[in-house]
Amino acid sequence: MQTPYNPHAIESEAQSYWEEHRSFKAVEDPSREKFYCLSMFPYPSGRLHMGHVRNYTIGDVIARYQRMLGKNVLQPMGWDAFGLPAENAAIQHGIPPSRWTRANIAYMQSQLKRLGFGYDWDRELTTCDPDYYRWEQWLFTRMLDKGLAYRAKAVVNWDPVDQTVLANEQVIDGRGWRSGALVEKREIEQWFVRITDYAQELLDALEGLSGWPERVRTMQRNWIGRSEGVYMEFGVEGADERLGIYTTRPDTVMGVTYVAVAAEHPLARRCAEQNPGLAVFIEECRRGGVTEAEIETLEKKGYSLRLNAIHPITGEPVPIYAANFVLMGYGTGAVMAVPAHDQRDWEFAERYGLPKKQVIRSADGSPCGIEQGAYTEKGILFDSGPFDGLTSEEAFTAIAEWLEARGKGKKTVNFRLRDWGVSRQRYWGCPIPVVYTPVGEVRPETELPVRLPEEVTVDGSGSPLKRMPEFYQLPNGEIRETDTFDTFFESSWYYARFCSPDCRTAMLDERARYWLPVDQYVGGIEHAVLHLLYARFFHKLMRDEGLVDGDEPFANLLTQGMVVAETWYREDAQGHRQWFNPAEVEIERDDKGRILSARLKSDGQPVHFGGIEKMSKSKNNGVDPQALIDRYGADTVRLYIIFAAPPEQSLEWSDEGVEGAFRFIRRLWNLATGEAETIRLAPEPGELDEAARQARREIHTALKKALYDYERQQFNTVVSACMTMVNELYRLGSSSARLAVLREGLSLILRLLAPIAPHVAHHLWRLLGFGDDILKAPWPKVDEAALKQELIEYAIQVNGKLRGSIRVPADADQAQIQAAALADPQIAKFIGDQQIRKAILVPGKLLNLVI
Repeated sequence: MQTPYNPHAIESEAQSYWEEHRSFKAVEDPSREKFYCLSMFPYPSGRLHMGHVRNYTIGDVIARYQRMLGKNVLQPMGWDAFGLPAENAAIQHGIPPSRWTRANIAYMQSQLKRLGFGYDWDRELTTCDPDYYRWEQWLFTRMLDKGLAYRAKAVVNWDPVDQTVLANEQVIDGRGWRSGALVEKREIEQWFVRITDYAQELLDALEGLSGWPERVRTMQRNWIGRSEGVYMEFGVEGADERLGIYTTRPDTVMGVTYVAVAAEHPLARRCAEQNPGLAVFIEECRRGGVTEAEIETLEKKGYSLRLNAIHPITGEPVPIYAANFVLMGYGTGAVMAVPAHDQRDWEFAERYGLPKKQVIRSADGSPCGIEQGAYTEKGILFDSGPFDGLTSEEAFTAIAEWLEARGKGKKTVNFRLRDWGVSRQRYWGCPIPVVYTPVGEVRPETELPVRLPEEVTVDGSGSPLKRMPEFYQLPNGEIRETDTFDTFFESSWYYARFCSPDCRTAMLDERARYWLPVDQYVGGIEHAVLHLLYARFFHKLMRDEGLVDGDEPFANLLTQGMVVAETWYREDAQGHRQWFNPAEVEIERDDKGRILSARLKSDGQPVHFGGIEKMSKSKNNGVDPQALIDRYGADTVRLYIIFAAPPEQSLEWSDEGVEGAFRFIRRLWNLATGEAETIRLAPEPGELDEAARQARREIHTALKKALYDYERQQFNTVVSACMTMVNELYRLGSSSARLAVLREGLSLILRLLAPIAPHVAHHLWRLLGFGDDILKAPWPKVDEAALKQELIEYAIQVNGKLRGSIRVPADADQAQIQAAALADPQIAKFIGDQQIRKAILVPGKLLNLVI
């Protein structure tokens, strides 16, 4: 007797089975091929969003698939628990960040379990636990010993009201996100690690990451930014000092008409002591951005230092300007300006009436004037003294050698990558394990971990650690560092700690050598640069400590697309938009899905379409995963997530699509449970009639495609293949061999669906008597014999018009096919007594008879 599909009951049953049998417990076994599947772990914000669900569903499908291939699979989960959002929430709710964080972890863990993800929960880690962060503290002390960590001044965003450093994203229109105060640039002592020591290795190793998307590798190459150029030194008029610059275009050096320095440059500061206007300009620049991206969008401004630089080749004076587009933290903090051959320099010269000297012309003699803008192409040098007539490439070497021979410069390799500033003047983070002695020395902490006090009230006015002498004052008069690590520190090595999470004597143990590298890493493209770059750097640090083998942490990378949805809004008289959730909007569409009208369900008044955008709170277009699970069950949510789009593409949300996924699972359920007892006893396929053979052929054809699509991670078409197979089984009719084909077909479908919709697959596998645990079932194989066709159907055309069809043996030649067509009365009547002048055969498809 058929029972209704009750997703919550069968999902609870399956999850209890997995928990009781510890189905996803990972144990090292050198005799088996291992597979380490990892999705980027979440920040415990309180609730899962659809981006989480998509990421983790894709990862779980991959892990379950590899498990069913017979591999020893590790799939862990943990929590990226430190960070600023917890402090903000603590301020808002009046509770310590630790309590807020751990409460969120408990709730989000229950959501992950509800979705049936196959994690080894015994390996769960939380980065705010001292047992975790003590080992990154230990690694930092090793970096100190090796000279890879150091303290230096750096320019940061400073909120003068909250008395704290702000991340770039916390500065909104030049003001602090919380206080609204004008943000200043300040130079303060920071801790850095020398990632630049590994820049060339990080760049070179990208070539071996063939399992990464080329887009990500390109982004990393650009971020590392290796360039070959020339370092040269300009003199400073009236002073016994030199102004160093780096350029990738030494061929343009004879066109320099001014030099620009950062507002924080020591030379600019010194000149400002005698120049009040310059001092005001420098103060204005302090309120600007500190990133390259921000600088690019700024209106380019400058102020004369009333001082000249001396050209290193001509000896001529050129004016020096402080400019807001030069950053002290990049390069030397000074640039040579060639307005004729650099557009930014051209715009600055145009604004301040500075000369533009052209020294490069096109190699082919085509016009290349500079009246409307800079000529930035390479070419032939002119008006360049001893270098006239050289190509740009020839001049690169010639000018470098000229400078080097006179002690004024040399060829050099430069990287855009800067050393990683790891200090944060924040409370909720891992303490930096350093103390300062009474005589001003710096030494690493010897007693680890340095524990972060957890029962602490945060009020937003700077780090409370600075107001806690019980934390920073040590008995011997030493002072403990109150800065905490950038939270990228924790996420840069968590993948390795999952391999040996319970090790108490070392950062990692031998188990890491078994599991690493991660075979498949899954996460968003937004982490393509910093997180992945820092993780690669950490892996090389751990390798150099003898903790891991190999040079890279992640063998294969899948960057899943975003989840996007429609947005709807109304605009008030002041132009402010109020956003409405799509579930609140009633939409009328035409037969092609185009919007005809939309109105709010609550009041019936029109709303405007705001486009399709990433789900976000700001646009109120998110969908609550928990509500969907409660309504449809986890399998429907998982199936829809997988079916709606290929993993690497954006998924456009559709409520109708979710309903469709639910209907498919229910259709499969009805097919399997309607005759469950009979199907259990059905024989293996033997002698089949033509209808059964045709159905079995279609099923194995779909299976062959699904197996190929699994291997290339195109899981949406795996679901399509399963739908095709279900349709074929419904079309079996009353064939005498129906039950044999039905049993085999369901066996194949359930195994294909087990990684995607695991609960219903688990239940039906047991119900139909295939076994106790579908996870241990052999992965399906195509029966090549089933693909062979005894008869093939040909469409028959007469003079290009379809006149009928025939079925002939699969090995029939053209003459036999033509004879069969002429013998068919339906076709023969269109030919009559006329002679066939030509016969055109498309093998396996059609025959066109021309009369």
